Amino acid sequence: MTLYLLPSGEKTWAEELAKKVGFSLCSVDEEPNETEVHLVLSDKGLFLSNETLSYQGDFSALLPRAREYRIGGELLVKAAKPKSFASPRLFDATAGLGEDSFLLAAAGFYVTLCEQNPVIYALLADAMKRGREDERLAPILSRMTPIFGDSIPLLQKACGAYDVVYLDPMFPMRQKSGLIKKKFQLLQLLERPEENGEGMLSAALAAKPKKILVKRPKNVPALGGKAPSYTVSGDVIRYDCIVL
Repeated sequence: MTLYLLPSGEKTWAEELAKKVGFSLCSVDEEPNETEVHLVLSDKGLFLSNETLSYQGDFSALLPRAREYRIGGELLVKAAKPKSFASPRLFDATAGLGEDSFLLAAAGFYVTLCEQNPVIYALLADAMKRGREDERLAPILSRMTPIFGDSIPLLQKACGAYDVVYLDPMFPMRQKSGLIKKKFQLLQLLERPEENGEGMLSAALAAKPKKILVKRPKNVPALGGKAPSYTVSGDVIRYDCIVL
């Protein structure tokens, strides 16, 4: 994919990002009017766009949920939180745009986020870069470390390095456009390989954490047929918790 750099964009950061994830970098005077999905970097950050839609990662929308008096009520935090120690280390093997990791970091986790899709990683890296300049977000983001790459070999080498491994394998979304947020409308246009959920689960088991947490739609079978130790359920999704 081509990363279009506007004159107001930060050139050094764009060059580093393009080299890291394998983008072509093109300096332009104005945003191209393309029907295909493309990335544009300006002084306002990185945007994923096409002819009709535009999306940018932004953690500030999560701040109301991340407040101290609310964060403990998040279903994800309830499922992930170990009771025996503070400041747990968590590996998010399917980081995506980082929203779940942000909530976990707000709850006190030290989170390593791994994302292998270069476009999604770029949006995540940009959101974190801008977020670190916001005094409301910076303390939470300081507990988040993003990694670009395949989570499976990293987990296979991570024996005992993490207390919790979090898996959110990609699951087919409902195709009713009115129910799909703008970011997902754009992300659906990317050619994304199916995530190897069972392979990630095997790698997570090999990493020997204290707990593996698997996010699933409420009424689908357990990932890889692995029965959880217990489940924390909401109206639409559930978290299968495998205690080791």
